[in-house]
Parts: sequence; structure tokens; C-alpha cells
Amino acid sequence: MSMQIPRDAILLRIFFGEDDRYERRPLHEAIVLKAREMQLGGATVLRGHIGFGHSSHIHTSQALRLSQDLPVIVEIVDAQSRIDAFLPVLDSMMSSGLVTIEKVQVLQYGTGTTAAT
Repeated sequence: MSMQIPRDAILLRIFFGEDDRYERRPLHEAIVLKAREMQLGGATVLRGHIGFGHSSHIHTSQALRLSQDLPVIVEIVDAQSRIDAFLPVLDSMMSSGLVTIEKVQVLQYGTGTTAAT
């Protein structure tokens, strides 16, 4: 099954800590699995080295720091309607964090044949 993403799409960006969980599973894993189940275009998980949120508590990967709850970002790009359908599901999965959306233009998605050289 080949999924299509329109040229004018939405980037959903979700920020939270790596210690966050949903139903005994790491939250980032649960979000990616739910996005796949709902047949969204794709999801990418990024792990940060340092960051802070609403508490202003610094989360860092430095060896001498006690806090290891590093920042995690999940990015999902798809059509506005598909992102809109995913948002209530995402809301039920998260207890805290930051969720943003922005308009993007998709220039390439998926694999295609490469041009002969």
C-alpha cells in the first residue's frame, strides 16, 4: 500500500521527556505505533541532548547531571485532515508536553526510480 502526502501538508511536532510513558510503553514508541495504525505518512523520533520546558528544569545528557529525562521530539507530516484526526488521539496519550503544527510543502515523499546516469 502506497501512502500519498499532498504537497501542501502539516508538520505535527510533539515535545516531551524520554521518561514519559503511555500504557507501560515509552510515549515516543506509543505515538509512532498509533500513527502507523492510523496510516499517517510517517513519524520520526529525535532525541535531544539538552533542553527545558515549562518547569525550567534543565534536562541534559552530561554525565555528572542526575536528570536523564532528555527531550524527545516526534515529527509527523501528513494532510491537514489526517493530522486533525490524530490530534484527539494524541491528546489522550499525553499528560504534559508541547504540541505544535506548521504548514509545510512536501517536495519529495517515498521512493521512486532513480534517473539513469
